[in-house]
This record gives sequence, C-alpha cells and structure tokens, in this order.
Amino acid sequence: MTPATSFFSPVEADLRILADNLKQLVGNRHPILYAAAEHLFGAGGKRIRPAIVLLVSRSTMLEQEITPRHRRLAEITEMIHTASLVHDDVVDESDMRRGVPTVHSLFGNRIAVLAGDFLFAQSSWYLANLDNLEVVKLLSEVIMDLASGEIQQGLNRFDTNTSIETYLKKSYYKTASLIANSSKAAGLLSDVSQETAEHLYGYGRNLGLAFQIVDDILDFTSSTDTLGKPAGSDLISGNLTAPVLFALEEKPYLEVLIEREFAHIGDLEQALALIEDSQGIVRSRELAAEHAKLAIEHLAVLPPSECRQALTNMTDYVLSRLY
Repeated sequence: MTPATSFFSPVEADLRILADNLKQLVGNRHPILYAAAEHLFGAGGKRIRPAIVLLVSRSTMLEQEITPRHRRLAEITEMIHTASLVHDDVVDESDMRRGVPTVHSLFGNRIAVLAGDFLFAQSSWYLANLDNLEVVKLLSEVIMDLASGEIQQGLNRFDTNTSIETYLKKSYYKTASLIANSSKAAGLLSDVSQETAEHLYGYGRNLGLAFQIVDDILDFTSSTDTLGKPAGSDLISGNLTAPVLFALEEKPYLEVLIEREFAHIGDLEQALALIEDSQGIVRSRELAAEHAKLAIEHLAVLPPSECRQALTNMTDYVLSRLY
C-alpha cells in the first residue's frame, strides 16, 4: 500500500507549518488541555483532511501563492477532526487511537470531554476570524453533522432494519461532511465560481464516503495491530456497517445473532464467519470504488496541475488501503 503522505509532496512544506501552528493555536493557558492537544497533534496522524484543503487551495490558486486564510482553514479542519475523535473515543470507550493511548485513558473522561469542547470552541473562534460568512456556515454545519452522525449511530445500534441509504447518510455526517465542506470552503477562499465550488464539495463528499466504507471493511479484514483497535469492534458495539448490511440480505441467521446482541457464547464468532462467507465485503468494495470514481469526475473542473493529480491519487490511496 502506498502511504498517504507520498501524495502530499506538493504541500509537504505547508503541512510542516501546519504541525507547528496547531500546538500554538491551542495555546498553553490551560496546561492539561495543552498536554492533551500536544498528545493528540503529536500522535502521528496522517493529516489527510488538512492536506486535501491545502491541495484544493493550491490547485485553485495556480497563478499565485495561497493566502493565510487558506492555511488557517486547513488548521481549523484538523482541529475539528481531532475534537471529534476525542469525543468519539469517550463514547466508544476506546483506549487506543492510532496506536497510542486515547486522551480519556490518559487524562480521564472529564478532561477528554472538555478538551474536545475546547478544540471545537477554538476552531469556531478561528473560523469566525476568517471573515467569510459562507465559509463560517459551511464549517459550522460540519460540527452539527458530526454530532448528528454520532446520535444517529447511537440510535441505530443493533438495528438490522438499517438501510444502506441510512448508513451512507450517517457516514456522510461522521466523515464525509468535513472533507466535502472544507474542500468547498478552500475553493471559496480562492474565489472560484459557485459551479466549481459545488464540484469541490462533490469531490470531498464522495472521497469521504469511500474513505468511511473502506474503514468499515478494514474493521473486518485487518488485524488489531494494523487498526490500532480490536478487529470487529464496530459489530461488537452494534454499529452495523456496509459489510454487515449487505451480508444480512443473504444470511438471515445473522439477524438473529445481532438482535440478541451476541448474548450467547460463540455468537460473535458465528456472525463474523457468516459475514466472511457472504458477498458483504465484495459489495462494500464495489460501493467504495463507485464513490472514488465519482470523486475523480468532480475534479475535471480544475485545470491540470500537480496538486489536482495529487487529489486524484488520493482516491487510489483510499482504495489501496484494502490491499
């Protein structure tokens, strides 16, 4: 698999500036929150979301240098993403993230919730200071979507009647909304046309959906070491993703196991075997590939450039994580 960072070479210097700025943006007025942020931003994340913002910024500003507002948007995007991870880990009771201990496992739930709130508040403040109402609206919507996705996931636990449409909507809220709206926002800061801005949104939306579907496949096909969390953990917690929903269409007994929440010894192992024996993984791969293809089509509005090529290659990277 090609590492994501190999596609980031056109914005490598920008990402180094971003890494330095993130810790400073959080500020050290709150020692524990600063320690939590330093732990998070130093946890070796791939920085995929801010890299996409920077690549979109550069591919829409070919004749001139990107502005401080483009850079700040990339930083805000990573802050929002990180804040959502902190809260997700509390909700999911995860002890590990990216192979390192989560904030709540190190500092306790109270600090983790406050650290997430603080990052959301900080990102909102920096967002307001961009002085672009449309961009403020786009990124504010993302914060609402993240909460909606988490609530929807909680309400649909162990619900075998969940449709693929409902799953994709939740995936949009939880993952694709941030990539879609921040891509569009980067274009708006470059003064692109409304039509181009919508195509940038379409690129981010489809890339984000492909990314989430691949993540959900890996939950069944990867080892704990690769994932940084136990394999099959989504299913155990009742979060029914694409491989499960497709498998349910051909394995009726899977419904029985899920609805009794794997209460009997061997239920979970049996469920995993049924999913493996179904077309669930194959159909999920096809769904991810379909969204990756749609993402590329939206990039046709941009003039050819190294950054546009990197955005195209991102779709290959997302799918290559499966192999």
